[in-house]
Amino acid sequence: MSEISNLQVAQIEEIVRKVLHTIGNANPESIKKDFSSTGYNGRNFVGIYSDMNQAIDAASKAYRAVREMSVEQREKIITAIRELTRNEAHIMAELGVRETGMGKVEHKRLKHLLVADKTPGTEDLVTSAKTGDHGLTLVEMAPYGVIGSITPSTNPSETVICNSIGMLAAGNSVVFNPHPNAVATSNYAVDLVNRASKMAGGPEVLVVSMDKPTLESAAIMQSHPAIKLLVCTGGPGVVKAVLASGKKAICAGAGNPPVIVDETADIKKAAKDIIDGCTFDNNLPCIAEKEVFALRPIKDELIREMQKNGAYLINSIQAQQLASVVLVDVTDKKTGKVKKVINRECVGRDADVLLAKIGINVGKDIRCIICETDFDHIFVQEELMMPILPIVEAANIDEAIEMAVKAEHGNRHTAHMHSKNIDNLTRFATAVETTIFVKNAPSYAGIGFNAEGHATFTIAGPTGEGLTSARSFARQRRCVMADSFRII
Repeated sequence: MSEISNLQVAQIEEIVRKVLHTIGNANPESIKKDFSSTGYNGRNFVGIYSDMNQAIDAASKAYRAVREMSVEQREKIITAIRELTRNEAHIMAELGVRETGMGKVEHKRLKHLLVADKTPGTEDLVTSAKTGDHGLTLVEMAPYGVIGSITPSTNPSETVICNSIGMLAAGNSVVFNPHPNAVATSNYAVDLVNRASKMAGGPEVLVVSMDKPTLESAAIMQSHPAIKLLVCTGGPGVVKAVLASGKKAICAGAGNPPVIVDETADIKKAAKDIIDGCTFDNNLPCIAEKEVFALRPIKDELIREMQKNGAYLINSIQAQQLASVVLVDVTDKKTGKVKKVINRECVGRDADVLLAKIGINVGKDIRCIICETDFDHIFVQEELMMPILPIVEAANIDEAIEMAVKAEHGNRHTAHMHSKNIDNLTRFATAVETTIFVKNAPSYAGIGFNAEGHATFTIAGPTGEGLTSARSFARQRRCVMADSFRII
């Protein structure tokens, strides 16, 4: 995963230079205007529409074409998607950081390679059969049809490509309504999928998107009769709207992953793993470590080891100053009450950039901001999606588990633990009930990065599908032959 496949570095850099020359030093709004539908270097993006109904019509036509394909033909398109994703991973990484201002280019490149290499294809669809005295029953995995997919700004092109592979593998076509703040990056990925389809002999338009996605276009998609399944990767508000649509929905919601470190852990490794996971793409992945509960005997050693791995320790006063920057007051329109919300200008920013906002100047070797807090601190209770990591002291494992479960807020998304005590690991895993539980590794191991298991960027906790793959986007169909075809 450390190498760029099929293109020399010089070629990659030339392509990136052309892309960045096209968008120049423009702000995100002008990037969306100039880049989301017109493409770059004279090439128009394919599959991008201004009208959601037209987009759905195009996706419906694509679905009819996919229905005529063999599984082998679908797999050829998926192979082409993987190849183009590997070739253009750096382009999408550069574009994603430039457009959204969030994350790190190298980490986003690695995420695209992860998607290309470890997103399951048609092999994920398993047919089952049951025979008995009364014949044969066959159960196969069939497509839903046209899927409506809402994608985030945190992992925009990664989610588009990951969803496209899984949904196509199951025989569907896709309509994307991407996050408005990442429309250029998302639509680059949509165009990539369509280019891959054409390369492999598939339809020129296989997946579609909007040039200016809005809440209104999302509402049309959610209510359109041609959309048979909705898939949402986003925050609580959009998940709530999708679940209220009345359609079958797969939703990946928010998380606030805790990590426990007990006295049996390898502290040096735990410190490095936690900082590596917390700072991957500046904490944008929803699986990333968000708060640490360290047992009293090892807390100070853990902090020292974190500092050796690029963490900068701030005091309580500095933590209060930082909180006033990364969280802002907003008045709730319904209740009139003032509440703290995340400052979007700080999400996914580098640690040194955040520290500079409170007058602390450090170098790029500082990857993470750590601080000791109590359980009720807002850094513990709110999912920041920034390289800020609060550390709470626990008197014993019982207290650590109790606090960690509460801090996770019942999202049942992801949790982590560093320990060599199997009983402690089992107790925490049982208590927290998360979709992903990572033991003695960085958080990104939970999506198959440097670990076993497939990759996905749609982790469906609220609706229960877990780490989605092709089989998540397929429905079961049963074929029964009574009193025949049993040959024993």
